[in-house]
Amino acid sequence: FAAGSHDHSPKFGGIVAEGKAFDAELVAKPDLITVHLGDHGKPLATKGAKGKITLLTGGEKTEAELVPAGESRLEAKGKFNVGKGTKAVVEVTLEGKKPATVRFEIK
Repeated sequence: FAAGSHDHSPKFGGIVAEGKAFDAELVAKPDLITVHLGDHGKPLATKGAKGKITLLTGGEKTEAELVPAGESRLEAKGKFNVGKGTKAVVEVTLEGKKPATVRFEIK
């Protein structure tokens, strides 16, 4: 890799977006949303983190709390309308840090 470049290919079968504070991969299923956090390709610890996901599908808006679920991921369980064209806004507050936002669009 050249200096400053990092891998943005999905590692968990989701879609990847780069935020200012971290990179995130969104894996959206109808009953489970998983957000994997990374820092330039390295897993980012989510212990003590808080998060929220907002899904926009057509005119429908769904919000869910994201909770730490493993070393570098956050999860939300529930019923989610996720499909082509769904937009997702993930807000994460890592322990001791300011809230950061990453946006996704499911294609």
